[in-house]
Order: sequence, then C-alpha cells, then structure tokens
Amino acid sequence: MNKILLFLLFGIFASSATMAQADSSTTEKIYTSVQVVPSYPGGMENFYKFLAKKVRYPDEARVHGTQGKVIVAFVVEKDGSLSDIHLVKDVKDGLGNEAIRVMKLSPKWTPGLQNGKPVRVAYSVPISFGLGV
Repeated sequence: MNKILLFLLFGIFASSATMAQADSSTTEKIYTSVQVVPSYPGGMENFYKFLAKKVRYPDEARVHGTQGKVIVAFVVEKDGSLSDIHLVKDVKDGLGNEAIRVMKLSPKWTPGLQNGKPVRVAYSVPISFGLGV
C-alpha cells in the first residue's frame, strides 16, 4: 500500500525593492520589503502544522502520480487578513487549487510594519507536494 507524503516548504520571495501596486480594493502601497515582515500566528512551526493539517492531496494528482511545487502569492493586509491569493507557479491535477484553498483558510497573520505602522505586504509561499512509497 502506498503512503502519501506531503512535503511542505515555506519561503518568502520578495525583491529587495519597495514597490507600489494598485489593487482593485484600494490604491494603498503594497510593500515587497519591510522593516518587520508579516508572520503567521505562533510562528513558522505553527504555519507548518496548519498546512500539514489542512492540505489534502488531490485525488486526481494521486492517481496520476503528480508531484511538484506550487507557489502561492498573496497580500498580507494591515489587519493581518490575506487578500489577492493567486498562483505564481502551478503544476497540474489540482495541486495549485488545493494550495489556494488552504491559504484561504488561514487565520489572520501579524501584519508587516514599516516605520512602526502596519502596511500591506506582498508575500509568496512555495508548497511542495510529493508522493512517497
């Protein structure tokens, strides 16, 4: 019987430059580099636990043996909520959709700070899906 292993990797992809982008809901600046980066409640270990608990390997991906890394990007808002959750890199067979589904379940994060004030911050999370024997 094959066991399914889910490998989760977390990383932050942001350029070193601060950049402003327009968003459909607001025209406030979105930072890619801040003095204090946003964080998941309880830290990275809790984020890994959250992903491990919530991610379900898609049946289609399991049947086809699909593995790989998807990258989900989002904005951590001033109140810690996540918005504009979308894929930067997808694989296939539902892996990207599953990653987005799980990120939409995330509790509010601690927002990023610039000059001591909460700001909107662009963030990326790579999530690797793997099948083990």
